[in-house]
Amino acid sequence: MMWDRRELKARGKAAFRANYWRCVLAAVIMSIVIGGGAGGSATSAASSSSNDGNSMIQITQTTNSYSRTERAIISGVAASVLGIAGGVALALDVFVFNPLEVGGQRFFLVNTATAAEVNEFGFGFKYRYGNVVVTMLLRQIFLLLWTLLFIIPGIIKAYSYRLVPFILAENPDMAPMDAITRSRTLMNGHKWDAFVLDLSFIGWVLLGIVTLGLSLIFYSNPFYYATNAEMYRFLREQEGIA
Repeated sequence: MMWDRRELKARGKAAFRANYWRCVLAAVIMSIVIGGGAGGSATSAASSSSNDGNSMIQITQTTNSYSRTERAIISGVAASVLGIAGGVALALDVFVFNPLEVGGQRFFLVNTATAAEVNEFGFGFKYRYGNVVVTMLLRQIFLLLWTLLFIIPGIIKAYSYRLVPFILAENPDMAPMDAITRSRTLMNGHKWDAFVLDLSFIGWVLLGIVTLGLSLIFYSNPFYYATNAEMYRFLREQEGIA
């Protein structure tokens, strides 16, 4: 059974409006967490790359007056600093952001039935933390491998694995491969519909650009996350019927 996109969005809108300010705060945290692992970090990386590029030019100009040994030492130190920074970012993503994403999806999932509390974000740290970390890391690895094949397979698999955080939010003790397989099963035949659902929010994204992000913070983002929770709930209930 296919979902009614308008009905899902209506349910999502009603759920977030009923708990407005907490949903706004939860959406801000989710945007930081998911953006920190994807889009946000890409923007930061682009900015830092530009700054790093200017810095490297200056270093190159400065080190021309140094000996070969001194230049090698400077290059080694710079590479070490970049390596440490990359390692810290990866550790934050795996051990902090991923569990927070699970907790955030739990917040919006709970909010489909009752007013959720923001402390739901701690769920991924309280219950089977190690299992949550491993499952979310495996999802990232699989997505990376599929994306390396070509962009399109990576996008398709992103939709296949989309429900993993929701599944962990309800079943933190589920084995990693079982959670990933269940997400694929639930999304089977629904990936295109999920893609169209995402496309239906493009107007809100454009409005966010016009309003300098204010509409995204105070309306569009919580609306979007709440609608995704309704999508998962619908698919889970259909699984029970089947």
